[in-house]
Amino acid sequence: MNNDATIQTISEQLFSDSALDLYTIFDGASVPGLLNALARHKVEHCCLFSGNLEPDHADAAPYLARLQKDSAFLTWTLENGWGNHWGIFLGVRSGFEFRKLRKHFRTFLMVRSSKGKPLYFRYYDPRVFQVYLPTCNQEEMAHVFGPVAFYAMEADDARMLLRISPDKYKPRVEECRFGEAAA
Repeated sequence: MNNDATIQTISEQLFSDSALDLYTIFDGASVPGLLNALARHKVEHCCLFSGNLEPDHADAAPYLARLQKDSAFLTWTLENGWGNHWGIFLGVRSGFEFRKLRKHFRTFLMVRSSKGKPLYFRYYDPRVFQVYLPTCNQEEMAHVFGPVAFYAMEADDARMLLRISPDKYKPRVEECRFGEAAA
């Protein structure tokens, strides 16, 4: 569990631009009780997988959810999920359509191996995304960012937030330290 000061610092970083709406993509496989929490807090959300899923698959699927500043759900997410690789955060121009955002993120759920075999790309795991995203070239960056102004996630050291945004030739990575590491 994270303390109030840590939650406040993370929240300030995530909501630093009032022209952007904040979303998260949860890795359902990493978040115990996610579907119950989304329902209990009445959070706008959708599964990134299509169709009717078996309960076990629904629990483990990735979910896009809109976050509200100073909400009980945001507090629950940061208090319990930060440091436990629950997912990634993203800032999107205010008013961007939710269904279009879902469509964007569905476009890179599957990738092909060097032999052409389709594979799931679990980009919503911050341990994967923080390694992948900085390696993007201009074309890849344009595709992965699309309507997204920034991605944010915990670093391997959970006392640090990584904020990654598009730049001219490659993504720009900013580090925000807090807690003991900031001292």
